[in-house]
Amino acid sequence: MNGRCHTVSDVMTRKVVALRTKASFKDIVRTLRQWQVTALPVLDGDQRVVGVVSEADLLPKEETRNGGPGNATPATDRTDPAKAMAVTADQLMTTPPITVTGDATLALAARTMARQRIKRLPVVDAAGRLTGIVSRSDLLKVFLRSDEEIAEEVRRDVVERLFVAPAEPLRIEVHDGIVTLAGRVRDTALVPVMARLVRSVEGVVDVDCELVGPLYDPGLGPELRSTSLE
Repeated sequence: MNGRCHTVSDVMTRKVVALRTKASFKDIVRTLRQWQVTALPVLDGDQRVVGVVSEADLLPKEETRNGGPGNATPATDRTDPAKAMAVTADQLMTTPPITVTGDATLALAARTMARQRIKRLPVVDAAGRLTGIVSRSDLLKVFLRSDEEIAEEVRRDVVERLFVAPAEPLRIEVHDGIVTLAGRVRDTALVPVMARLVRSVEGVVDVDCELVGPLYDPGLGPELRSTSLE
């Protein structure tokens, strides 16, 4: 990773299946099934994403089969009559589309998915043209980083920058993404900051902070006595 945060463009899928605005209902169902996805972006003639069609957009046609929206059961009272009658992608799609750019952070993409309750995001360039798709599973790729790679980044980008001259060499161990920090530091006020920065390193699952302050010296003030900061 070379000390930089991953962005959406690092993990997205670049081979994308998309729909044209006039794709038929049956073609949409067939494409979803063939590619084993739950939603597809819809493109205009300039390759710009203008909407997204998901399985949820297709279900109203089946929900209203027995008599139309007016006779829907209580569970389907919110059925959209227009979508129940729709036959092409531009009639079925949800718009405006929720998208993300390739330079967005993985954290931003994850928050967008969580807030919008969606599983996939079309990735677009500055003009809104489709460049890829990012899914929940793509965002989890950072947890495949090796323990050695995570330990090196923690040491280089966090510990060595915060503690230029620690009271003694600090121990940094990583096992299955869980980082253990142990040793003594002169400025214990920086420990919570370091723990927070380590948690932000991509691939870190958890942090076990066993850092303590300097050894007790009767000549030192009470604020410098050895203190556990687990």
